[in-house]
Amino acid sequence: MGKPTGFMEYARINDKHLSVAERVKNFNEFTPCLTDDEATIQAARCMDCGVPFCNNKCPVHNNIPDFNDLVYRGDYQTAIKVLHSTSSFPEFTGRVCPALCEAACSVGICGRTVGTAEDTTSVGIRSIERKIIDYAWEHGYVKPQIPTVKTGKKVAVIGSGPSGLACAQQLARAGHDVTVFEKNDHIGGLLRFGIPDFKLPKSLIDRRMDQMEAEGITFRTSTLVADTDKLPHGVRCDATAVVSPKELMDNFDAIALCGGSETPRDLKAPGRELGNIHFALEYLIGQNKEVNGGGKNPINVKGKHVVVIGGGDTGADCVGTANRQGAASVTQIEVMPKPPVEYDVLATWPEWPRIFRTYTSHEEGCERLYSLNTNEFIGKDGKVTALKVSECEFKAGKLVNKEGTEHELKADYVFLAMGFVHPLDAVLDGFGVARDARGNAAAVPDPDVESGFMTSVPKVFAAGDMRSGQSLVVRAMSEGRRCARAVDKYLMGMSLLPAC
Repeated sequence: MGKPTGFMEYARINDKHLSVAERVKNFNEFTPCLTDDEATIQAARCMDCGVPFCNNKCPVHNNIPDFNDLVYRGDYQTAIKVLHSTSSFPEFTGRVCPALCEAACSVGICGRTVGTAEDTTSVGIRSIERKIIDYAWEHGYVKPQIPTVKTGKKVAVIGSGPSGLACAQQLARAGHDVTVFEKNDHIGGLLRFGIPDFKLPKSLIDRRMDQMEAEGITFRTSTLVADTDKLPHGVRCDATAVVSPKELMDNFDAIALCGGSETPRDLKAPGRELGNIHFALEYLIGQNKEVNGGGKNPINVKGKHVVVIGGGDTGADCVGTANRQGAASVTQIEVMPKPPVEYDVLATWPEWPRIFRTYTSHEEGCERLYSLNTNEFIGKDGKVTALKVSECEFKAGKLVNKEGTEHELKADYVFLAMGFVHPLDAVLDGFGVARDARGNAAAVPDPDVESGFMTSVPKVFAAGDMRSGQSLVVRAMSEGRRCARAVDKYLMGMSLLPAC
């Protein structure tokens, strides 16, 4: 370990942000990377505790104590090798991962019995991860890894989100010829189109694409592997070309379905047909395209009253976007009760605590309301003007409105950010794969069992949200890497790719 007494000598260094007044002027990233000195101090706090719960709770099982020690010693060239051995794209997770590892950090329980969402003790692992990869790119340590031997096997990867990109990169490095099919006009999936630039600059995706193309990966954008007529409302598709599943089955030795869980959860309330009620991604994708030179977002809420239904990350992204567009007011409502502000650390650790969290977008201006059920959308001249809502509670597992609590919320625009129910039917039905009870592609998520990650259709695999349902970027990346190992074993009889 770098400094045995570091965790006693140094305080945690939390992320710094530009002021609210400054950052809402644009969509630029507003969280600077750690300085070299700050990274040294942050890494010095790692206890190298012997039983690294941080490593266990990280979905890609990053070797956190090892790279912390290397950062403390200033050896970034080795640190990026250690980080890349488990993580394909740490510049993404170093910015948007909720850092499950930090909740499991042993320093986080030192002298604490009660905790809050504002972590003041755990090692800032995510900020160190970002420091390593940003430093590595800046100093030229990240280079294409071109295989010395080609296998002659051809693999099609459907979807270019975190699972698809991770799967494709691992397979290309194993020597296979990989083609990635993406229905939109740029790669990245929800990394590009769902997450705002102020959280994840899209230049980071472009940089990785250049590296992956140098490694031999072919990207076919604006190409849909499905029937466009079967895409549900709320799903963005820029496709100018369509490839049938049969064509891929005939021309590739293996296929990996790595698309997202894109079918949005709707709210079937009276008045849903009114104008200015949109799924969250309709709003976010339009703004991401505008920020990156793709034309004006057709949805602009400047001077308008906005209601976001759904209390998760996607809802928070809508809040931040509305604030930057100059909304008159932003209200975020959630049907579930407000989570507790504090939790028992000793009873919860090392698990991720369910607790009330304030995101940077909320700091910029947002009223947050809980236990509120939407009964009806009210409108005038074909456009929404208000929501009729009631306070609610769960009784015997059912959502029940409280009598006498119905009232109205003013709303010129409503964004539905209630999550996603399953992957696109058009893709799964096109390949004829069996599904699990939730409508996802059924497959065993273990690369080292027979037919691991393979669907009910031979040589067709599934990973990420396509297999598990909506989840975190880091979990999708982990599944993509493990799926690549399963595909490699299927094609070659064995695999030297990592199992995680």
